[in-house]
Amino acid sequence: MTTSDRGPRRLSRRGLLFAGGGAVTLGGAGAAYRYRTDDGPAGPVPDVGGTEVTSGSFVSQARKGAQCGWSIAAPADGLPVVVVLHGRRNDHRSAFARSHLALDRFLAAGMADGMPAFAIASVDGGDTYWHERSSGEDAGAMVVEEFLPLIAKRGLDTSRVALLGWSMGGFGALHLVPALGSALQGVGVMSPALWHRYADTSPGSYDDAADFARVTIFGREETLAGVPLRVDCGKGDPFYPATRDLVADLAPRPAGGFSRGGHDVGYWRRVVPGQLRFLAEALTA
Repeated sequence: MTTSDRGPRRLSRRGLLFAGGGAVTLGGAGAAYRYRTDDGPAGPVPDVGGTEVTSGSFVSQARKGAQCGWSIAAPADGLPVVVVLHGRRNDHRSAFARSHLALDRFLAAGMADGMPAFAIASVDGGDTYWHERSSGEDAGAMVVEEFLPLIAKRGLDTSRVALLGWSMGGFGALHLVPALGSALQGVGVMSPALWHRYADTSPGSYDDAADFARVTIFGREETLAGVPLRVDCGKGDPFYPATRDLVADLAPRPAGGFSRGGHDVGYWRRVVPGQLRFLAEALTA
């Protein structure tokens, strides 16, 4: 199925007001949103041997000469690929580390339970928020112009690609949808780092208000049209209000949803199995 085969994702006319219970904001110092204390149990890492992970690095021209580490878990050659975009202060290893997401183990467990096979590839994006910065560094271009060709040379099928990201990488996955065109078969985001206003953003996420206005997802929801999308976010996550608003502005409603959970690995591990199965189905549709 190509992007053009999918039905359009229509936008509602609701405003950017927070639903129910009044406006709350997330930002730096003085943010009004309060964490909930009932975040639910941490998701367990599957007690299985993970898919073998291969790692390496390359010098990225798009990232102004940065050394970018990468890791790939590929059960076989010729498979479609889920490209993972990490969160802030993480790197390519976070996707597979046993202490973090352990995606190789979740992939192996899912395949043992009948999930279609695919590869998972992660790469270092720095703390760039996966978009072009005033320095000229562009982690998004690195993914499309450098990392995908590297994946293809390693025998994987980059004509069928999905994106998976958490936190900063969740925003990055939404931001990169237009850049991947018809190759993009699905997008999964967990706790995406979303704000309504530049004044509420964390320091360093954007160069300035103009940079924020240029790349914010709000007001550009049409860029997600026609792409199978799953969004998961905990109700105790500081990004929950903005994520809830984004989901409410999309029709049809994305897969996933909101449940107990904070902005942490324990929550992400709980929703990873559903995310991977959703992307597997999108890649093989």
